[in-house]
Amino acid sequence: MSGFEEGHRAVANIRRLNGENGKSERDKLFRNMARLFSYVSDRCDDQQLAQYDEALCLLAELVELEARAHVARVLAPLKRAPSTVVLKLANDDIEVARPLLEFSNVLCDDDLIDIIQNQSEAHRAAIAGRAVVAERVGAAIVEHGETESVLQLVRNAKAELGRATLEKLVALAADHADLAEDLRNRSDIDWKSLRGEIESAADKVLETLAESEGHFDPVTADKINAVVYKRMRNRAGFNSQEWKQAYNQVRALSERRQLDDRALARFARFGYGHHVAASISVLLRVQPEIVVKWLASQDYAAITVALRSAGFTAELFTALTPTLPWRDLPTPEHEAMMASRFKVLDEAEARNIFELWRTHGFRRRNAAPEPQALSA
Repeated sequence: MSGFEEGHRAVANIRRLNGENGKSERDKLFRNMARLFSYVSDRCDDQQLAQYDEALCLLAELVELEARAHVARVLAPLKRAPSTVVLKLANDDIEVARPLLEFSNVLCDDDLIDIIQNQSEAHRAAIAGRAVVAERVGAAIVEHGETESVLQLVRNAKAELGRATLEKLVALAADHADLAEDLRNRSDIDWKSLRGEIESAADKVLETLAESEGHFDPVTADKINAVVYKRMRNRAGFNSQEWKQAYNQVRALSERRQLDDRALARFARFGYGHHVAASISVLLRVQPEIVVKWLASQDYAAITVALRSAGFTAELFTALTPTLPWRDLPTPEHEAMMASRFKVLDEAEARNIFELWRTHGFRRRNAAPEPQALSA
């Protein structure tokens, strides 16, 4: 019997495992289902993933903490996992949640921020130690966290600290020697540049912190906000590691039916270009490598037709396209041409072109205009 068939049969048997007599069976089934999923996670289609998600969520309500902690450890390293049960377990007791908070790529920044706001200090400390902590997540930890999580954040070299967050940390460091020392040891902060941006109330702290000089920090030196910094960083182009993480998180949002215009607007607002690209793939059911190829070849026509066929508004289109991880950042002229073409392209026409491309496997797109021809 295949893993899929075993999992499907397990789903059918869950609701009859009631009462004290079924306790050990429930625990065993919960563990086995998670293990089975870990074997087939890379081959599950969306329907199969939803079945596992539903079953594991039901069982999570019926089993003891030890079983939930075991399943959390199984799911944490998976590149693809049932997103609803992952989020449920990530909000569980810290003994259960910790591996997911530390390692799961299924949890997006909004999930993490919600946990930071509503769960314990131990949850925040676990999040602060993740391999990558986005600027928004770090800001939430400083806003809601206590000493343990804030110190963990500052000691994490992979944590992004925005200017406003640094200002708060400097103020806190005035009364906390360990925090001041940890800030001083971060090599990514240019204290000389930052000094002119932080209110004079923190001058004395900065005098101490600036004793050791770090590397140049474009956020503080150029006085740009987090969004602009994110967009500037996109000049480096596509990053495979960021793409994998973004794609997993976007699929998780889609599975929870949360991949909507509001989510896309947040991606645009915070410059999450890889998430925007992953959203195109998921929403339009296009293989990820196709979207990556569009970006690598600066295929403005493909992106314009794809987003128009998806029914995006002109406002959202204009916000999304500059954030995408193109090989080279589009010039203002290219942005203007894309916006102009988007406005005059009829949605039904775009959908017909897009479906024609899909029919031919996106290999031949003779009906598409060349990027240079994208004009009103």
